[in-house]
This record gives sequence, C-alpha cells and structure tokens, in this order.
Amino acid sequence: MRKIVATTKAPAAIGPYAQANIIDNLVFTSGQIPLNPETGQLVSGGIEAQTKQVFANLSEVLKEAGSSLEDMVKTTCFLTDMNDFATVNEIYAEYFPKGVFPSRSAIEISKLPKGAMIEIEAIALIK
Repeated sequence: MRKIVATTKAPAAIGPYAQANIIDNLVFTSGQIPLNPETGQLVSGGIEAQTKQVFANLSEVLKEAGSSLEDMVKTTCFLTDMNDFATVNEIYAEYFPKGVFPSRSAIEISKLPKGAMIEIEAIALIK
C-alpha cells in the first residue's frame, strides 16, 4: 500500500511531486533543498547553514512518515561544488552520533533549484 507524506514543517513541494512516499515499511523522500519552511526562501550562510537546513527538512518529513534520521538506510547527496564535500561530511556525521551511517552517494551537479548548493534525498525504515 502506498501513502503520500505531507507536512507543513518542511518546505512545500515546488513542483509536481510529494515530499515523500511510504511503501510498506520504507519511506522514500524527495530531495530536500535548504528552504526555510516558513518563508519558502533559501537560507543564507553558505554550505554549512544550507546543509543543516536540509537535515532539518529531512527530519520533519521523516518524522511525519513515522521514521527518523537514525532510520535512514540510503541517501543521495547532490552538490553544486564537490569542494564543499569535506564540510558537508563533517556536518553530515553530526546527525549520526551512534556512528550508524546510511549508505550514501554524492554527486556534483551543475545546478539545483532556487540556487541551492546542496540537496539530499533519502530512503528510511519505518519501525
């Protein structure tokens, strides 16, 4: 059975897609960019602030789905500059204090919506 996930605590979709879909005990998120959910605007402060906002948005979508960051099993990170990878890695690791990391791919791309520097999508378990 398929269920669509929607929360006002994360940015609304800016196109024809859902924030996430639940299939059985898995949640598949759409890519989250660093938009402030209250204003719909890109956060300022460079890659550090943008990465933290992406995780805040992912956390809210996963929470609405009955999951959490700890339950992520796979992420795909899109960066507009691979030179930011080390900084993203440092921040990324902070969200997994138990050292149980999801599988991950990281890809440099030329452009993201709204001029974002980072986008992350995830697959997570629902316990």
